[in-house]
Amino acid sequence: MKTVLGIGGTDDSIRALEHTLDRVAETGDELTVAVIENPDSTPAGDEVEDRVEGIIEEYGVDADVVRLSGDPGSALVEFAESNGYDEIVLGGGETSAMGKIQVGRVAEFVLLNSHTSVKLVR
Repeated sequence: MKTVLGIGGTDDSIRALEHTLDRVAETGDELTVAVIENPDSTPAGDEVEDRVEGIIEEYGVDADVVRLSGDPGSALVEFAESNGYDEIVLGGGETSAMGKIQVGRVAEFVLLNSHTSVKLVR
């Protein structure tokens, strides 16, 4: 499976990266990590990219790391669809007091607009 993981530096996206790297280590799937500028995240793109590369190295998995610019949701959907990815993986989602999932702006856009399957790791 050809997977792209969108990561903006939040703790949720780092957990999604680690979850996806575990799966890739078992299955040998092809993984690309797309670093996006997430307006809801404090770390800058360079800092996120360095952290991602360090985590990938710890797992000993082959994965490409790319930087996407522009609106994060649109850029991720366009990248996945134009490069033939089978799946987009995103971190995020919290459960409200009423038990409903709440997702951030980027995840919501991707979930609603992507023709590629989307996996949300919580």
